[in-house]
Amino acid sequence: MPPHDETTPVGPQGPDRRPTSGRGSGGSGGRRPPTDRARAAAGRPGGSRPAGSRPAGPRPAAGKNGRTKKQRRRRGLKIALASLLGLFVLLGVFVGVVYATTEVPDPDSVSNAQTTVVYYADGTTEMGRLGDTNRTNVALDQVSEPAREAVLAAENRNFYSDPGISFTGIVRAAWNNLTGGSTQGGSTITQQYVKNAFLTSDQTFSRKFQELFLAVKLDNEYSKDEILENYLNTIYFGRGAYGIEAAATTFFGVPAAQLTAQQGAVLAVLVRSPSSYDPEANPEGAQDRWGLVLDAMVEEGWMTQEERDASVFPPVQPRPEGSTQGIPSGPEGLVVQQAIDELRAKGYTDQQLLAGGLRIVTTVDKAAQDAAVTAVGDVMDGQPDNLRQALVAVDPRTGAVRAYYGGTSGTGNDYAQAQRQPGSSMKPYVLATALDQGIGVNARRDGSSPQTFPDREAPVRNSGGVSCGACTLVEAMTRSLNTTFYGLAYEVGPENVRGTALAATGLPDTWQGGPLENSTTLANGDGFTGSAIGIGEYEMRPIDQAVGFATFANGGTHRDPYFVSRVTDTEGAVLLEYGGESGEQVLRPEVANDVTFALEGVAQYSRRALDGGREVASKTGTQGLNADDNSDAWMVGYTPSISAAVWMGTDGREPIVNSDDAIIYGSGLPGAIWQQFMDTVLEGTPEEDLPNSPRIRGDTGNGVPAPETAAPTTTAPPTQAPPTTEAPVTTEAPPPTTEAPVPAPAPTTTPPAPVTGPPTDGVVPPQGGQPGDGNGNGNGSPAPTQQAQPTG
Repeated sequence: MPPHDETTPVGPQGPDRRPTSGRGSGGSGGRRPPTDRARAAAGRPGGSRPAGSRPAGPRPAAGKNGRTKKQRRRRGLKIALASLLGLFVLLGVFVGVVYATTEVPDPDSVSNAQTTVVYYADGTTEMGRLGDTNRTNVALDQVSEPAREAVLAAENRNFYSDPGISFTGIVRAAWNNLTGGSTQGGSTITQQYVKNAFLTSDQTFSRKFQELFLAVKLDNEYSKDEILENYLNTIYFGRGAYGIEAAATTFFGVPAAQLTAQQGAVLAVLVRSPSSYDPEANPEGAQDRWGLVLDAMVEEGWMTQEERDASVFPPVQPRPEGSTQGIPSGPEGLVVQQAIDELRAKGYTDQQLLAGGLRIVTTVDKAAQDAAVTAVGDVMDGQPDNLRQALVAVDPRTGAVRAYYGGTSGTGNDYAQAQRQPGSSMKPYVLATALDQGIGVNARRDGSSPQTFPDREAPVRNSGGVSCGACTLVEAMTRSLNTTFYGLAYEVGPENVRGTALAATGLPDTWQGGPLENSTTLANGDGFTGSAIGIGEYEMRPIDQAVGFATFANGGTHRDPYFVSRVTDTEGAVLLEYGGESGEQVLRPEVANDVTFALEGVAQYSRRALDGGREVASKTGTQGLNADDNSDAWMVGYTPSISAAVWMGTDGREPIVNSDDAIIYGSGLPGAIWQQFMDTVLEGTPEEDLPNSPRIRGDTGNGVPAPETAAPTTTAPPTQAPPTTEAPVTTEAPPPTTEAPVPAPAPTTTPPAPVTGPPTDGVVPPQGGQPGDGNGNGNGSPAPTQQAQPTG
């Protein structure tokens, strides 16, 4: 009998015999026939299993439907492979359908340059139109071969062999989109041409997907020479030049057919970023990349090493007069440039910005901008011509820039980005640091003058001879006592003050531009931050002060400033919608509350109170040039809805005086500009309450006892001075007062300390102190401004 298992019935060998039924038949006595199991057992001696049958022991466990684990794994693998194969089939069908339905526009029908329009915040009032079009199309054989090879070396060495797309670039772009990284990748010339000629500026994955199919189909339907010709005729090279023929004449005064390899390499460098690598604006950067292009030409065999070694950077023609690419010539031109720079940082190219027909809506309010320009014009009428001004106003709740005045020329110096010493307008950050350490605004410190400190060789003096032996911090802030806040910075730690200021303003650890680029922010030339930070000897910009004070106004929540709220294409499709970041709580709300409380009396004390007695927090600032002169003057202040900073100085560190030859302080001309601007923009708006009491009480630091007797009280000074005259801070001072205009509820019943001297806010540099050594006037940067480069 053959081996079998118990689940398989096995019949007897030999002829098939049916057992007789036990019913109605004889011979069997009615017995039932033996079962299959019985027959199987009877065929084996002792019921044993014959050789070759299943071994003894338990059978393998069977799972659902009687399958083993191995069988289930095999079945799952088959299902997974089948599903994957199905997905690939569906993907192939999808790709085929999309490819078949993708239509490539006729290159001859492409409108290559469209005007970009920049608007004020209302989205309808135009601020400027961009793009000075200069284009002459030429055939490919009218472009010199070395120039063509230079462009290929810089942008796409495998152009004549690739399928029109870069697979590594696609993978990188997909990864960046999935991970939230940059939306730009390494595109081929075909992809660049498709993006610039046929698609919108939308920085999305779907747009890149469309670019991919168009590039592949374009590569199949047109020859490489045709694609390269169209590319060279549409690319933007800067200075208003579209296409290589216009670029050749603009930069070298020759037709494209006469371009040398060296000249072609200069133009090839411009393709990536015309504004960044213009040889006139950035000679070092342009020459560095020019050398890399020539090296690539050597690698590809398009130039010999001997020719490379003999190559000299070719002379470039100066930028044509009036070539501003449509940037407005007035103050609003600086707003346009800030908006363009912001969009560049978001990945938009110059080609898209200047020739893409975009509609850019800025955050700048037309009425507020007009108020800023008018305030500067009114106050500075008849004042010395060497004086420079800046005004920046931001919305503390969003970070949106509402007004931006950096100078009279839209293509000149942007003084709103000038890196200048803030003087006493730095003191609120010192107070915020002290508050965070438990030192309340009613804590008392020695404000006598002069004083010496362990970290400074020369003594610190209060401006105008003011002295107060035991003023509260509110009083010291109102009267701008240098000795108090230098000592307080020393007490709480200069690096801690620096950290507070960086957090409130959003400044990086090192400067990212301007004369101080790559230098440590809020430090001297050696990167050291001393207690001099307490009296403003380290540089900041007007926009930084507007943002930093906005953080106080917003309860300690910082929001980065921004200029662009919306971008659409020519058909109205929204490419960008931005309302600012959610913000970061960088200061405790009670700290911001008490800083605001301490600043509420400054405007009235400085005779810059707002119309109708509107509540406002503010701080003046004046930086001394020497024992007799000032170099910079500031007025910064805010309500809950707007924060504005005003700076005044010169192109160099020179004495600043008004038309009466009187020294300018922060409460003078800058204060007059700030006051007129704030009154104008706030007129007709609801009055907003500021804190009426501090929330942090006590003193965890090195306080001094309150004085035992009170100083005599005198009549308070007028609340307002004419906007075009200097506050009386240089000659005869108003009588000293015994209280800050907004009285601080002191934790004790002792009266305020006596104060002597005029209410000036200047930071007086020590005699003999050296700039940059922590004992003098900051790090002594002679260059005050950041040159705003014309776009393109």
